[in-house]
Amino acid sequence: MLKKTLTLLLFLSSYFTIYSQTYITNVTIADVEKEQLIANQTVVIENGIISKIKKSNKITIPVNAEVINGENKFLFPGLVDSHIHFFQNGGLYTRPDAINLQKVKSYQDEIELAQNDMEAKLRRYLQNGITSLVDVGATYNFLKQRKNFKNKPYSPTVFMTGPLLTTYKPEVYNNLGDDEPFILTTTPEKGVEIVRDQVKNNADFIKIWYIVGTDGLSDEESAKKNLPIVKAIINEAHKNNLKVAVHATERITAQLAVENGADFLVHSVQDEIVKKDFVQLLKKNKTVLCPSLIVSAAYFNTFGQKISFSNHELLKADPYQLGSLLDLRHISDTATVNRYKNFANSKQSIERIKKREAISKANLKILSDAGVLIASGTDAGNIGTLHASSYLTELKVMKESGMSNWKIIQSSTVNGAKIFDKENELGTVTEGKKANLILLNQNPIENLDHLTKIHTVFNNGKVIKPDSLLKDTPRDLAQRQLNAYNLRNIDAFLEPYADDVEIYTFPNKLSFKGKDIMRKKYIPLFEKIPNLHCQVTERIVKGNIVIDKEVVTVKNRTVEAIAIYHIENGKIKKVYFVD
Repeated sequence: MLKKTLTLLLFLSSYFTIYSQTYITNVTIADVEKEQLIANQTVVIENGIISKIKKSNKITIPVNAEVINGENKFLFPGLVDSHIHFFQNGGLYTRPDAINLQKVKSYQDEIELAQNDMEAKLRRYLQNGITSLVDVGATYNFLKQRKNFKNKPYSPTVFMTGPLLTTYKPEVYNNLGDDEPFILTTTPEKGVEIVRDQVKNNADFIKIWYIVGTDGLSDEESAKKNLPIVKAIINEAHKNNLKVAVHATERITAQLAVENGADFLVHSVQDEIVKKDFVQLLKKNKTVLCPSLIVSAAYFNTFGQKISFSNHELLKADPYQLGSLLDLRHISDTATVNRYKNFANSKQSIERIKKREAISKANLKILSDAGVLIASGTDAGNIGTLHASSYLTELKVMKESGMSNWKIIQSSTVNGAKIFDKENELGTVTEGKKANLILLNQNPIENLDHLTKIHTVFNNGKVIKPDSLLKDTPRDLAQRQLNAYNLRNIDAFLEPYADDVEIYTFPNKLSFKGKDIMRKKYIPLFEKIPNLHCQVTERIVKGNIVIDKEVVTVKNRTVEAIAIYHIENGKIKKVYFVD
């Protein structure tokens, strides 16, 4: 009898686990394909799948179901960032081929950081409603590491290639073994060999870095010279049922790549306005285009020390990578710093980047209006393009091109799924598809900023509150307020502080109390001192206390200081300044 009872209990436990249900009631659903909102719906999720969608008054909710009230909320598909790089961290030291600062921080340290930080990046993406990622240039080690995160509740779905196949390889990436992000490919035979290696390493697709001009030839001559290699790579990838992404920023490289079977272009054409024959070529071949509009300006703004971030980015970005972008203000190698600053701020560079941006946005509008499939992506990981937090910035620049909010949302959801023919599994709020969804408190069709108003994320049906994915440590809070201080952003600066914060002169002299008074004191400082900058030379963290040794630049002088931050309940409650 006891045996039968235990068997019955095990069966019932299994039954309720298997058939656990989540009901999102009275919600407005976004039909991203038909560009319409459907009100008063109830969505049922079972075992990670959207099992049923009905009018709320037509559905009965069982007693044991998990119920989420979707009244006055909007249910959208989870977002897709179709262009990221896990091997890059987004900070100043992540691309030594662009600016080599290894005397300050070794590239090996950056590699180790990228690998150790992968889980945090995944959590940060999911926290921002991004449930699918396409890493269009990784390493063999990241292909191996990706397995550790498969089916984790905090991990978006990740499509990943291996190292980029390229006919030009920066020397700094030589001799890194399985950490090399680029593989030099000088013959068609070598290209075929590398594709086969990536197949063995379970790459989801192949990526070509189609770089021209480094051989001294014109863009067209260089592109045609390397075309046999590109063609061999594409043919071998297709034989193995793998799609091919191509980095092609010139019209000639993009055209030749698509003519020879490229499936996915990961940048806009930047050198000329595309013509009708190019548009028709992309449509005929069903090529997906990811414009990746913000990445070039991010490099130049960093080098030119003209960085500006929104409150959203200052709150949601990795605070240490964002903070590193400001290091050029105090790096001792002033010759290198000044050379980069002068180059980035030269009239020629400014005109060049503006021209590229204008052409890229104009081409995006032409291609989008013509019905070419557009998938949004940031190229996150590059210097100044930060993981997860840069996504909204990219969408806003896409809007500047003239795309409607509906078209941008399509590019951020169902179109991303179509890159790998996953539109029957992902990308829309549809019965039978995976429950990768975001429940929003406000409507992003009215304003793209509302994509940040996330109530709940559903990742393969798992119900996740965004704030549960990453918790601010005392160190994080100290760094975030430091970043905002250096960028003279008063709202972002005050955000980590408690409303009743107390500011002391060490050891116990109260200077003032309250965030409102703090605002009044710091606004004039931020407005009147454009070169205000604080460098932390040493940081000690003990429990909920952070001690920063600082060098503060104020106009033409520097001041050494010590700040002691006491954190309570996730906010900076007390600050002691040591004279």
